[in-house]
Amino acid sequence: MFPKMGYGFVKENQSNSSSEMRQFLQRRIYLRLDLPLILVCVALLLFGLMMLYSASAELSFYFSGTRDLFAIYGIFLRQVLALVIALIAAPLVVLIDYRSWKPFVFPAAIVVILMLFLVLFIGESRFGARRGLFGGSYQPAELAKFVTVVYVAFWLESKKEMLKEITLGLIPLILILGIMSAFILLQPDYSAVLTIIVIGGMLFFLAGGDWKQILLLVLGVFLLGMLIVLVTDTGRTRVMNWMQGIADPTLAPYQVQRALEAFYKGGLFGVGLGNSVTKSTGLPTPQSDSIFAIVGEEFGLIGTTFLLGLYLIILWRGLAISQRAPDHLGALLSAGMTSWIVMEALINMAQIVNLIPFTGNALPFISAGGSNLVVSIFAIATILNVGIRSEDTKEPKDDLFSKMVDLRRWDRRRRISRPRRTPGFREG
Repeated sequence: MFPKMGYGFVKENQSNSSSEMRQFLQRRIYLRLDLPLILVCVALLLFGLMMLYSASAELSFYFSGTRDLFAIYGIFLRQVLALVIALIAAPLVVLIDYRSWKPFVFPAAIVVILMLFLVLFIGESRFGARRGLFGGSYQPAELAKFVTVVYVAFWLESKKEMLKEITLGLIPLILILGIMSAFILLQPDYSAVLTIIVIGGMLFFLAGGDWKQILLLVLGVFLLGMLIVLVTDTGRTRVMNWMQGIADPTLAPYQVQRALEAFYKGGLFGVGLGNSVTKSTGLPTPQSDSIFAIVGEEFGLIGTTFLLGLYLIILWRGLAISQRAPDHLGALLSAGMTSWIVMEALINMAQIVNLIPFTGNALPFISAGGSNLVVSIFAIATILNVGIRSEDTKEPKDDLFSKMVDLRRWDRRRRISRPRRTPGFREG
């Protein structure tokens, strides 16, 4: 009367169930991906490739001295190759739960330290610094920034009950950041050192560090900066040139002078894509450190404002994902990666107009440099990793935004309502 359900039926049923479950998980991940963040990053990548092509073609032709297409477009093609590698690996960074990274964090930090150590001996020397391996095509200092954010976030999460104790909180953090920074300082790469220390200090603050400890860390960063300025010729020269440029723009560093010239030529709407003159008449490194000046010349104030707006959207989406992260670790990772990307962008923009001493920071997603492009995409992938798990079971965590801004402290008119006695009422 009833059909017999044999092994084949059960196996087919299990196969259908697993297929449906797989499709359900895929839809679940797609729905949780932060679409505005993805669209902004795609816009930055496309804009970056366009600007890099514009800024580097003549430079590649000049240095190659040949009409070979690969030589002429070498800088652009290397950037495309790095982008392809990053986009192939990025889905793994998004899909593998960040909480399962813990066993690999410490070995990754050791590998990065070893590579930084290796650079000092076999790294390629350019402009008086040793920063690259494999013919200068890979810079471990860029990966060190990403690994530092991940390592410090996991370390702070595991030690969050001890952070208020200086011996168990601040001092070990200083040692962690100090070892990584010391090897980078020997290259030297001062901007990478300050980036690592500032991001580490910010994560320490967001994790619940005491104000006194934060002040000590800020004082330590300030003293380190002063030490770099006083001890190194490069640091001292850059600060002196910056101060002279503040007093008189004609005394600013040559690179800044040419960048300001590019912004002046660009005006409000720019001279048009590919029509920059400054990139062909002596502007140093138009494809990397100075590419923001090329944006200003070719797209004007409108273009630079648009580009700044894209980074601010990344800040908005990254902090929003951090706020709704499923746990404290996710909040730290998202806030750390977001702050790092946006801080690098703001530093690059500020240095090229002489608002701060020249540091040599890359403009994320825009400047030439495969190492920076890959780790920047990995940083966004990490933020998305946290975002797709934002609806999972949440554990209690501090609101990171309340640590940044306490609005009620400044709003004296708003107070918690209290019970009032009605007129005419007397206590008996």
